[in-house]
Amino acid sequence: MANINYEAYEPVIGIEIHIQLLTKSKAYSNDVNVYGSLPNTNVSVISLGHPGTLPKPNKKVLEHAITLGLACKSEITPYTIYARKNYFYADLPKGYQITQDKTPICTGGFITIKDANHEDKIINITRIHMEEDAGKSIHDQDPYETLVDLNWAGVPLLEIVSEPELKTSQEAYNYVTEVRKLVRHLEICDGNMEEGSLRCDVNVSVMKKGQKEFNNRIEVKNMNSIRNVQRAIDYEIKRQIEVYENGGTITQETRGFDAVEGVTLPQRRKESANDYRYFPDPDLQPVFVSKEDIAKIKATLPKLPQELYHEYVHTYKLSDYDAKVISEDKDIAKYFDTLISHTKHYKVAANWLMGNIKSYLNELVLSINDFPIAPEKIAEIIAAVDLGKISNTVASQTIFPSLIDNPAQNVLELAAKLNVLQDSNEDALAGFIDEVLLAFPEKVEEYKSGKKGLMGLFVGEVMKKSQGKADPKLTSQLLIKALE
Repeated sequence: MANINYEAYEPVIGIEIHIQLLTKSKAYSNDVNVYGSLPNTNVSVISLGHPGTLPKPNKKVLEHAITLGLACKSEITPYTIYARKNYFYADLPKGYQITQDKTPICTGGFITIKDANHEDKIINITRIHMEEDAGKSIHDQDPYETLVDLNWAGVPLLEIVSEPELKTSQEAYNYVTEVRKLVRHLEICDGNMEEGSLRCDVNVSVMKKGQKEFNNRIEVKNMNSIRNVQRAIDYEIKRQIEVYENGGTITQETRGFDAVEGVTLPQRRKESANDYRYFPDPDLQPVFVSKEDIAKIKATLPKLPQELYHEYVHTYKLSDYDAKVISEDKDIAKYFDTLISHTKHYKVAANWLMGNIKSYLNELVLSINDFPIAPEKIAEIIAAVDLGKISNTVASQTIFPSLIDNPAQNVLELAAKLNVLQDSNEDALAGFIDEVLLAFPEKVEEYKSGKKGLMGLFVGEVMKKSQGKADPKLTSQLLIKALE
């Protein structure tokens, strides 16, 4: 093992992401689609596959599929056919899955991620297709039996399949992060991987650098954590290289990831398309998507995370970090966009959002939708500071907490009520300045000798005497005049 040259190989990584859709009912029946119900309660004769029952497609699933395709710049298929994918799982009651084969609803398109050098990298998409979920097998609640919950059977899914263009586990991490961010912004999926509403299958192979032909790949199934996606890829890359270096071969197979041990384990031989015996579903008619249908959905698209990020960095001059965090969450981005429609101090607005507001939300475990202060009020605080009516300290430590308790208050009226309005009366400030300079004659001489850093001391003393009401900018200007 010590002589293995890991650098001689390069990984080839592709990802299939299963996205559970936010619809009221399932994909082909009117069973409710809700997480957390008692096991086997959201079922019917249709989702259980009873003989003689007929599925009916959920129009919202089609709309969500087109929405995701448009967001990814994919081509929307005008004539699409549902297919049956035949295989036996204990938690697949019909014995087949309704999916798509030859005519996926979306083809092509791309997701933009950051590579190792923090540069934009395009990951092309092979296809996006509609299908239904299987049930859920539960292995950890009974020491002898596998339990089955069929509530998930028939839940609508979109599967987005990337081209094998990812080169590192970090790129894979970034890719899944971007997809999750995108579906949340589009409000088609909540992206809660811990609940299984977004799951990843990762295809990994390695080959010698310069090699043209891909080697056999391993598919690691059903990972519900972005960190585990990264860990599984790192393990597989190392394992496969060691197999080849020791004269072995990689058999195409499906593996699972043991998150506790950090290893992948074989599950079954990887099926080919022939094994699934795809054929058009005889119970579902083809779907025709018109240009008018596409145009209507396109008109509803919000600004996407990448668009928001570039706007924040290039138009509003926010830092990379601020832009990334704000664009990450659609509701936070909405709040910020409303805020900057009321103030041109974009960086200050971002500082309030990233500072006081997020600290408050984090402390109480709230979302931005639960935040009591309207964006317009934060803009009022920013304006009051900019006009010299209140100091930053007063705004943060006094005005902000008071507005939390009574969000409808006018900021300047509140500042007057709390007696924290800054004093811009030059005569009053001149009196405080005279008192301070008389109290620190030695410091005055040191300042005049070149120790300009003492200005902070003088300003601080004036602030104390004014009980924090002195305008710091005006105080500094008057101090310079008095000293020089």
